[in-house]
Amino acid sequence: MRPTPQLLFSHPAHFIALGFGSGLAPWAPGTAGTLLAWLLYPLIRSPVSEALFVVLLVSLFFAGVIAAERTGRALGVSDHGAIVWDEMVATWLVLMFAPATLFWQAVAVALFRFFDIVKPPPIRWADRQLEGGFGVMFDDLLAAGYTILVLAVLVHFFGA
Repeated sequence: MRPTPQLLFSHPAHFIALGFGSGLAPWAPGTAGTLLAWLLYPLIRSPVSEALFVVLLVSLFFAGVIAAERTGRALGVSDHGAIVWDEMVATWLVLMFAPATLFWQAVAVALFRFFDIVKPPPIRWADRQLEGGFGVMFDDLLAAGYTILVLAVLVHFFGA
């Protein structure tokens, strides 16, 4: 089933899971969700402390588990490509660790998309074995972990 704008607005969980509509993009909805997350990052990050931002991310992760579960059932596919909240939360986590320059944020976003698409182990295992909303969210958390590690190495050797 191809999600529609009617589905997007039919329940708050769908609005969240479909990334405020970015998941309805006709091509590369995961990338569209990631780019929207990057655009929104300064708005959600700057007004709060680092500790509060971590609490916010954990809350958004668990909200995503619920929203992805409900939207996956509505779409008939647990991890439908239009569900992009997982990319958005993971992108915000990655950007938290990226140096606050456009260059390093672009590197972080590109690395995240790479790991999310390629799915090296154990991401591929998690993507195939973990079901429901938790599975949808968790594999992107692993891709964020890979991204943060590689980003730390790059920043160490090439500087911020």
